[in-house]
Formats: sequence, structure tokens, C-alpha cells
Amino acid sequence: MGMAEVGEKDLVTPGEVLGKASELIPGRGAYVAPHNNTVYASLTGRRVIIPPSLGSPDQRPVVEVTGHKAHGAVPEPGSIVIARVTKVMARLASADILCVGSKSVREKFTGIIRQQDVRATEIDKVDMHSSFRPGDIVKAVVRAQQVQQWFQLVGLRCNAH
Repeated sequence: MGMAEVGEKDLVTPGEVLGKASELIPGRGAYVAPHNNTVYASLTGRRVIIPPSLGSPDQRPVVEVTGHKAHGAVPEPGSIVIARVTKVMARLASADILCVGSKSVREKFTGIIRQQDVRATEIDKVDMHSSFRPGDIVKAVVRAQQVQQWFQLVGLRCNAH
């Protein structure tokens, strides 16, 4: 038999707080923000709590978000995304996320590429207006989710192997 699902199946959206990492293990559709040890939803769907298995050394329950099939891909920390730059400012660029992996998104998700995340060295010499233009297509990894549907992105090198 499979694990029993415990608790209510609340509808949640990306960025909603699911609980504290000290009390829950993030499962599918959830992640932990390292700056505050809070577990957040990365999908739109139903929150499901799965109790720990007997004999498991970690007795915290797992929290998952079961997404709706009608929704497209949703970015989460660690995801590789393709985005279109929409605005360039002195210290950051904003971009609309178009794809997560090979799947297109159906909701609007915005990514922010900060000046300090463009390259690892000589960060203060990065000129955002020379690096990006509105309309540019960029490949990036999601570093963190800032608030609902806003994501911090880190650009990937075009010739990375």
C-alpha cells in the first residue's frame, strides 16, 4: 500500500508559504528558501502532506504540491529557463520566462538578472546596457524565488559544455 495522505488539500500558488523546513521536508512542487528556512510552493495545485515512513531517520512529514495538468511548466530554484529580456536598468535586467527546461510556461513569470550575477569576477565593471538589450533571449538558471511569480536568474554562458 502507498503512503496515506494526511491533512487538508489546500489550493496553493507559487510562492505561498507551506511551512518551516524544521517541520516539513519539501517534496515535488515545493522548495526551501535558504535565507529563512521556509518551505514554499513552486506550483499551482493542492498541498498534500505525506507522513514519514516507519523507521525513517527523519520523522518530518513531506509536503508536496500536486499541480493541475492544465497548467504549464513552473520555474523553481535550480530550473534552467529561457527568457526574453524586457527591460534593462543600471543594476539589473528583467525578463519574461518563456520555457522551463523544454516545456513552455502558460502563466506569466518574471525573472530578474542582477548585475552581480552576470559574471563571477569584476562584478563592479559589468555594464548591464552593454550586456543585455530588450528582446534578447537568454538561458539562465533560477537561483531563488523572490515573491510569487518573480524569480532571481543567473545567466549561463552560451558556450558552456
